[in-house]
Amino acid sequence: QVQLVESGGGLAQAGGSLRLSCAASGRFFSINAMGWYRQAPGKQRELVAAITSGGSTNYADSVKGRFTISRDNAAKNTVALQMNSLKPEDTAVYYCNVRGVLYGASRSDDFWGQGTQVTVSS
Repeated sequence: QVQLVESGGGLAQAGGSLRLSCAASGRFFSINAMGWYRQAPGKQRELVAAITSGGSTNYADSVKGRFTISRDNAAKNTVALQMNSLKPEDTAVYYCNVRGVLYGASRSDDFWGQGTQVTVSS
């Protein structure tokens, strides 16, 4: 069974910072990438940032230069998102995502956290 535990959401003022963390547990044979998505009310879920097992990163244009994704090598299967210079339009539910292969599986699959609310006030 796969479990993704997210933490760090909350309320921040515009220009402030928040840090999200996600710890993944389960019988992973391999993890290809970990990342964060977000969904604002009335909008589709969108990629915020992702990092591959090799350390390559990908960011949405709207967060480049403000957000940083990282993996904690000491704490296996943990990913963090440092969010600086927050804007009201960053308000959304943020979801942790893991793309990986479970033991016994023949292909990779996407796994999701329960979501954590981030609210940025102006």
